[in-house]
Amino acid sequence: MPRLFRAAKCILLDFDGPVCDLFHGHPAPRVAAELRGWIKRNVPGEVSVAEGAEDDPLALLRATAEQNPDRDLVREMEQRLTELEVLATRTARPTEGADLLIRGLEARGYLLAITTNNSERAVRNYLDLWDLTHLFHGRIHGRMPNPALMKPNPYCLTRALRSTGATAAEALMIGDSAADGEAAEKLAVPFLGFGRTASKDPVLRAAGAIEVVPTMSELVPMLDGLDPDLPFDGTPSRAQAT
Repeated sequence: MPRLFRAAKCILLDFDGPVCDLFHGHPAPRVAAELRGWIKRNVPGEVSVAEGAEDDPLALLRATAEQNPDRDLVREMEQRLTELEVLATRTARPTEGADLLIRGLEARGYLLAITTNNSERAVRNYLDLWDLTHLFHGRIHGRMPNPALMKPNPYCLTRALRSTGATAAEALMIGDSAADGEAAEKLAVPFLGFGRTASKDPVLRAAGAIEVVPTMSELVPMLDGLDPDLPFDGTPSRAQAT
């Protein structure tokens, strides 16, 4: 893994998972239920999702867009999901080790960017709450009004590479889903998987992960090896101090 980081000059981070558990205090099934209610009131006909994806808000948004030609309606639904995601940021739980890793990488000169299917507004709200926004220098690339551009479409990664000036070979994507890996593979961006459970390991490797880590904390000790002249003392930020 140190070789992966030494070869990169920019780090692309998925948001929900590697950075935080967005729906920790406002669970995704509750958000999905609210969206299903919205669909029932506003969308003509039924919206079907893949089996097992009924409680996935993003799957509901994608399915509605694919099955309904009314772009204005889909845009309204995306805005409603954004509102729910912003609400969820108030009780989101920081991923253990993510804060230290982000601060340590930025201190060592890495260019950081968020590449996510969540809304940019929600990401900014969370990063503001934890005093992390300035470390990304505006490079937050979230969901667009058109759900077809969500990962595994590599659109947000393309935007991130453009914003950093890095080539695909100079980047490293860290994500926790097959969609993250597939998007990275389409651009030939190296992919590091983050999987909290053993069952995630084969899924992420099948999606192109070079390595899979069960915690972000596992990456923190590697920071000193990236720049011996800049030891990282692990000084806690708000996320670790509270």
